[in-house]
Amino acid sequence: MGINRESDIAASLQIGPTDRGMVRIYVEGEGIELPLDFEPDEAAEIVEELLAAIEAARAAGGGGGKGRKGRR
Repeated sequence: MGINRESDIAASLQIGPTDRGMVRIYVEGEGIELPLDFEPDEAAEIVEELLAAIEAARAAGGGGGKGRKGRR
C-alpha cells in the first residue's frame, strides 16, 4: 500500500503525552493496536512534516475548508 492508494480500513488515532515524557501516537484498528512513542524533538519533526504535507495538499487543490474528514 502506498501513500496515494485509498483504503477502506478504519482506524482510530490518538495522540498524547506519556507518563515517561514521550509523545505517543496510538493507532487502533480491527485486529491491531500500534503504540508509537517519540521523543518530544522527534514529535516536533513529525509536526513539521504534517504541516508541509497540509500545504502541499492545499496547493494541489485539496482545499482547506471544513469538509469531510479523510479516511482514518
